[in-house]
Amino acid sequence: MGERLRLLVREFGPVLGVGRRALHRHPIWTDGTAEGRGTGVVVVPGFGGADASMAVLRRWLTGRGYTAVGAGLGLNLGCTADLVHRLERRVADLARATGRPVVLVGHSRGGWIGRLVAVRRPDLVAGVVMMGSPVLDPLDARGVALAVLRVLLGLSRIGVQGVLDHGCLHGTCRAATEAGLAAPLRTPALAVYSRDDGVVGWRSCRDPEAEWVEVHSSHTGMGTDPELYAALAPHLAAWAGGHGVVAETRDRDPAG
Repeated sequence: MGERLRLLVREFGPVLGVGRRALHRHPIWTDGTAEGRGTGVVVVPGFGGADASMAVLRRWLTGRGYTAVGAGLGLNLGCTADLVHRLERRVADLARATGRPVVLVGHSRGGWIGRLVAVRRPDLVAGVVMMGSPVLDPLDARGVALAVLRVLLGLSRIGVQGVLDHGCLHGTCRAATEAGLAAPLRTPALAVYSRDDGVVGWRSCRDPEAEWVEVHSSHTGMGTDPELYAALAPHLAAWAGGHGVVAETRDRDPAG
């Protein structure tokens, strides 16, 4: 029981703000670097999360000169195809506003949804960061996350809408998702994983199309982990300095 409690505190403490004070004192937060040059960054929350859950990361990005916005998805629940289409529109809008491709930074499910957008629209994406995103097996859950997943699957089976669409598990949506997660990337990508992740399997996060970076945080703690921020900084700076200009951006047909 003691070990289970320790794991729960480790994973859910960051949701209550544990770790933010240490991050705000760390040089990666206080160094005053502003290399973003207005580059757009769309930050995508993890499964069941809202944009507010990624506010610390957006604040850091804004302080470094990026134009950081939330994904605008409400809660990250429901049909994958619908979420990808909505995120693609968000990316297109930000690329149009900034005049150049944008960066996608996603946590957990948010990372692999971002990958799917990058596969569909590499013209709009300068780079993708997947933080604890099990792209090799989206259902590779651990601990309490596995229990939550089982509950949501049960709700879906009895007809509850908007939590986890049946087609995303068994139908054409699942097939399209698997194809997109296995597809080659034409944009730079960074996959961040932790062997201490108590929510998803870390091996499933090592996308063969991405550069791998290992950190030592919990799954939920990635959003306030100085080690992760230090890994992000040089990659984001390189992508911010290397884009072309987006002459025109249009939404793709959702069936495309």
